[in-house]
Amino acid sequence: MSGIILYKSKYGATRKYAEWLSERTGFSYIETDKSDIGVISGYDVIILGGGIYASGIAGLSFLKKNIEKLKGKKLIVFCCGASPFDQEAYEAVVAHNMKGALEGIPCFYCRGAWNENEMTFKDRTLCRMLQKAVAKKNPEEYEPWEKALMCAVGQKCDWTDRAYLDPILDYIGISR
Repeated sequence: MSGIILYKSKYGATRKYAEWLSERTGFSYIETDKSDIGVISGYDVIILGGGIYASGIAGLSFLKKNIEKLKGKKLIVFCCGASPFDQEAYEAVVAHNMKGALEGIPCFYCRGAWNENEMTFKDRTLCRMLQKAVAKKNPEEYEPWEKALMCAVGQKCDWTDRAYLDPILDYIGISR
């Protein structure tokens, strides 16, 4: 079985997961922006990973654009976010992203990292606006992502963990 891992990583967590997957699978990895569909379509398994930004999965546009050329391939998506896993939030991300031609492609969640010092000005500003809005709520009523957001304020956090890759490895039939 031949495979490749595509990724779109803004701050490094998704790239870290791509590297770890590469170590476990023997598949090479490449950024979606540097990939060539002519080469990618030669693989049996294509794994695409991307960070979650405003509920969209980064890099997913590569699959949307090339889905017809990837018919018959084993396609897998993993998304990487700063929040702890929450089934309802995960299902909302999947429903928002994995529709149309992408419906039915398995999607997995990996928890990422948080470092405001590395964020772009725009991302940092958006996060601060969101934090201010959440701060107005009663902390006892926070959703899991809101609690994580408020705990991460001003912190450098890395929640990446190789264990998040286990369901992906199980799905493609690679023993842990």
